[in-house]
Amino acid sequence: MAEIFGSHDNLSIEKIEIFENENNVKLTEQYIKFLLKWNGGKVKPNLFMISNEQGPSVLNVFYGIGDMYDNLTDFIEIMDERLPVGFIPIGDDPSGNVICIGTKKPYYDKIYFWDHEQEPEDPNNMSNMYFLANDIDEFLSNLYEEPEV
Repeated sequence: MAEIFGSHDNLSIEKIEIFENENNVKLTEQYIKFLLKWNGGKVKPNLFMISNEQGPSVLNVFYGIGDMYDNLTDFIEIMDERLPVGFIPIGDDPSGNVICIGTKKPYYDKIYFWDHEQEPEDPNNMSNMYFLANDIDEFLSNLYEEPEV
C-alpha cells in the first residue's frame, strides 16, 4: 500500500462542504475519505503506468484543501476550461501533466491522466486523457517503485 507523507492540515466534512460549494463541485465519497485522511501530500511508491504506448510517469504530489502551495482550489482555477467538463485535477507529475478525478457520470470516481503535450483545442475532446483507475484507492494500490537492478 502506498505511504503518503508531507500531508497538510486535517480537514473536516464541513471544510470539504465549503470547498464543494465554493468550487461548484461534488467530490466522490472515496476521494472525500482520502482527503479526510491525508489532505494531499507526496506518496511512495510514486510510479504509475499511463498506458502501454505512453509508459510510466511519476506522481509528484496530491493537492490538498486549505492554505498550502499545492492548493486544490488554485489548480481547479488553473485548469478551468482546459479539462473536460466533469473532471478536476487532484495531483500532477513533474512535467506539468495532471492526475484527474471524474466528478460527473459516466466518469464519476474514475482517475485519469491528462497529457498537456497533447492538449486539444476543445477541452471536451478526451484524446489526451488516459484512464488509470476506477477510484482513488485503486490508483493508490497500482503505484509501484522502480525495480532495483
